[in-house]
Amino acid sequence: YFSDAETVTSYDAFMAEAEHLKTVNPQEYRHVFLGEATGTGGTVFPNVQTMKMTDDQIRRFDKVRCGIDWGYAADPFAFVQCHYDKTRRRLFIFDEIYRLNLLNNDAMPLIKEHLGKDYRRQRIVADSEEPKSVSEFRYNGLNVSGAKKGKGSVEYGIKWLQSLEAIYIDPLKAPNCWREFSSYELEQDRLGAFKSGMPDRDNHTIDAVRYACEDDMKQGSVYAKNYD
Repeated sequence: YFSDAETVTSYDAFMAEAEHLKTVNPQEYRHVFLGEATGTGGTVFPNVQTMKMTDDQIRRFDKVRCGIDWGYAADPFAFVQCHYDKTRRRLFIFDEIYRLNLLNNDAMPLIKEHLGKDYRRQRIVADSEEPKSVSEFRYNGLNVSGAKKGKGSVEYGIKWLQSLEAIYIDPLKAPNCWREFSSYELEQDRLGAFKSGMPDRDNHTIDAVRYACEDDMKQGSVYAKNYD
């Protein structure tokens, strides 16, 4: 999870964005940052809730999943840590690295810092579209593997997330996860009808969480066929 300095920096950026949105689009501010149902009705993840997670609580998490969505210039690099409670079907998202222009050489020590001394043992699932990056991370001691993708895997991954009883996100420790998950909505056409398919924007942490939880999705047959 974040060091104190990183938490302050991330939280300052989060609050600055909140204040800006409050000024330019009050309705969207109330939806994204206050959780009010002010949107179009196309909210993808109505099961998202905020939760402050203490360091003691996080240390007790025993089903930690990690994921990476690669990015560099226009798209941010997104690394997430989450805990999946299989019995209650609840997901707890408690950590992120979210930066533009982050080189692999700079990302790797950051991830090691977030994972701590057992970083070699923690499995990380990354977007398989960059096998060179996967190999580079593995060479440098991180247990990274490429996500298994199949036809419809994005839609089924999102449906699996939607099916959970709750997705808890700490908005201080993972502000961009909270922003993306809480504001992710279906797109509308010019007549106001919802378009089919999921929008491919502002979903970097969502993709990273999908990759992180791919083994949990594979346990159900409806998901397994999309990860073969």
